[in-house]
Amino acid sequence: MSDYEVSDDEYYYDDEEMMDGTQDDDEYDEMDMDDDYNDYNDDFKVDTVPKKKSYEIDYESLSQADVEELMKQDVEHIVGITGVEECAAAILLRHSSWNKERLIEKYMDNPTGLLVEAGVTVPEQPEPTTSGSRAHSVSASSPSTKRSTRSSSKILSSFVPSSRNSSSKVSSSTTGSSSTRTSSTLMKRLSPDPSPTNSNEPFTCPICFDDSTDLKPMALDCGHMSCSGCWQAYITSKIRDEAEHCIRCMAEGCQIVSPDSFVKKVLTSCGDSSMMGVDVEANKIAWSRFQELLARNFVASVPSLKFCPYPSCTNTVKCTDAALKSSLTTIVPTVSCGARGIPGLEKSSGEESGNNNKNSKSKGTSGGSGTSSSILANKEHKFCFGCPIEADHRPVVCAIAKMWLKKCEDDSETANWIKSNTKECSQCQSTIEKNGGCNHMTCKKCKHEFCWVCMGPWSEHGTQWYSCNRYDEKAGVDARDAQSKSRASLERYLHYYNRWANHEQSAKLSVDLYAKTEKKMEDMQLTSELTWIEVQFMKKAVEEVEKCRMTLKWTYSMAYYLAPGNQKELFEDNQRDLEKAVEDLSELLEGPIEPEDIPNLRQKVTDKTVYVQKRNEIVLDDTAKGFHEGRWKWNVPVEGFEDDEAGFDA
Repeated sequence: MSDYEVSDDEYYYDDEEMMDGTQDDDEYDEMDMDDDYNDYNDDFKVDTVPKKKSYEIDYESLSQADVEELMKQDVEHIVGITGVEECAAAILLRHSSWNKERLIEKYMDNPTGLLVEAGVTVPEQPEPTTSGSRAHSVSASSPSTKRSTRSSSKILSSFVPSSRNSSSKVSSSTTGSSSTRTSSTLMKRLSPDPSPTNSNEPFTCPICFDDSTDLKPMALDCGHMSCSGCWQAYITSKIRDEAEHCIRCMAEGCQIVSPDSFVKKVLTSCGDSSMMGVDVEANKIAWSRFQELLARNFVASVPSLKFCPYPSCTNTVKCTDAALKSSLTTIVPTVSCGARGIPGLEKSSGEESGNNNKNSKSKGTSGGSGTSSSILANKEHKFCFGCPIEADHRPVVCAIAKMWLKKCEDDSETANWIKSNTKECSQCQSTIEKNGGCNHMTCKKCKHEFCWVCMGPWSEHGTQWYSCNRYDEKAGVDARDAQSKSRASLERYLHYYNRWANHEQSAKLSVDLYAKTEKKMEDMQLTSELTWIEVQFMKKAVEEVEKCRMTLKWTYSMAYYLAPGNQKELFEDNQRDLEKAVEDLSELLEGPIEPEDIPNLRQKVTDKTVYVQKRNEIVLDDTAKGFHEGRWKWNVPVEGFEDDEAGFDA
């Protein structure tokens, strides 16, 4: 074959390779086009996950079962490190306020002392030495004994039969003596049926003095025995009447704490013949209450957890962002436990609604009170994580909200009366009420004499006190200036308080507005072609009005403490726009409805609801950003803002 001859196979191979290469180029071109198309689409891609707003925080709602799981994890962590039993680990954690690091540090330093301090074990009694050889033996073995105590600090198996005779036996060998003394420092749970001191003598309960043969004595590691009935009554009383989760031995001066397994066994052993007549349901309720108390103790000890303050709600909220007190100067940690309503209202509202339906001939109509109960039954559990205020007080931070509520409690009830009926002494500023017709006043505090009309010193009036012709005297001018300043301060407070109270009252009346709106929604459904789903715009509008009323209410408390300046003016401008929009929407909701105007009304209410929602978000967002940026200055010292250089108004 010549060098220029090419076989078919080689040609076919080259041709296939060429075709493959062409196809590869085409594929690359298509991939490049796809990439360009995807990049083009990325510019218009809408994120389906809503972005967290500046005034929102991350939190997690937990049920009681979730809290108990967190407790279990902490107990297992301590068990794995220290080697104690779970019951003892739980008692140690409660004693240390669930601070695992501090507990481990103390345990490693002195395990026996910690176990005694927490009420897990009884204190060791010093053993008397009878001979020199015996003392030498104990002294020689003390290092190994101490080491064994630390390494063997696991709690003995719970509820094991024991007697006082058997517990006093001591092994003759050094190793056996060390083991016995080590075991005596650990909790040894007795069975509900231990042997009495002398098997030939009947057991007599030291509490109730019952010596029946069917009594079942029970005791903790301390050996203070009592009958099961007395234990049951004692534990139930501690849980139900005293809300106590740390139940110690009944014996006087004994500090041993009952483990959870012991409490459960006492409350669930109601089928014994010695406990006939015991209310089984009451014991079940007591055990459930005991578990709730344990969970509450855990939640109260962990800064990132808080119990829901609503009645009968057992949910918990976990919020790491608000766990530190310093963070409360930049955020308002409003959270929700995930539950709705108050237990019991659902049933009462249902019964009341049913009775109203029986007495009413109109289809699907219920009374106003039943509607109000159903609204409260569906109300979301919202509260502040950072302070005791059981409401959403955005946009103002916790320190300002607490200051304002404290001032309202002290001043608001008497402020109007003081303004109308009293004046301040020009010398000591004491508030004085005039109780007679004479204008010659004498302050009981500082004995300053002055004129009630002009507030000037009485000595300058001479015999013509009734004319008060010395208004231009310096003392009279200064006195009037001081009084004017005091009155101006009172009037300023009343300006903000009256508007705060007005929005609070309007928000409370929203319950009645709900009832009226539901009636209007039913009328709209009957007089138009709109379905029940299509008339929900009215309910949405009422919910938005209530939420914005709460925002406006707290903006006035914040404005009262804001220092004068451009930032306060911008804040009040946003406040004014929101208030105007809310009043317009409220007017639409409370106005009469004409059947022919329903489509137009629906459009107006929907548009105004969206606008009100946007205005509310603007107020909350701008205020939250101001706290993060440190823009807000106060006219009084505020907790957490000590470094604020704004000038304070006296």
